[in-house]
Amino acid sequence: MTPATAKTLTIRRYRPGDREAVRNLHDEALNEVGAHLGSGPWDEDLDAIESVYLEGGGEFLVGTLEGKVVAMGALLRTSDERAQVTRMRVSPNLQGRGIGQELLDRLHGRAAELGYASLHLDTTAQQVAAQRLYEKNGYRETGRGTVGPFRCLYYERETGA
Repeated sequence: MTPATAKTLTIRRYRPGDREAVRNLHDEALNEVGAHLGSGPWDEDLDAIESVYLEGGGEFLVGTLEGKVVAMGALLRTSDERAQVTRMRVSPNLQGRGIGQELLDRLHGRAAELGYASLHLDTTAQQVAAQRLYEKNGYRETGRGTVGPFRCLYYERETGA
């Protein structure tokens, strides 16, 4: 991470006033890698972040630079001992500066605090940088499949990894 980014990036819990910025970042980041299906029921969780994530035993974090939401990531409870890392996004013009790593580190810490023994996630085949990030952080590929028109890779890791 560049020194300027390290000094000014703030990672905090999602607030209701972040809703529009989160949606815009989500769309921008997926459009950049050609992995966006457009608006649909698959994104309904972004309209109910408080109930789906914050009140549902998970977490939703945003990263801000100079007050602007530039990154996001979440934990979605999938069982008493397991959570899904999801909605990981970094503004395309800020990728490669360690922001995704910092956000993932915070999610890992929060998963441990919440008592999750393992984490799982999926990413599309074209999101090579995301695959590298997850593999570097101890995630192992557990399978492949398709979601809509996209080829996906599935990953898992123990929270202590």
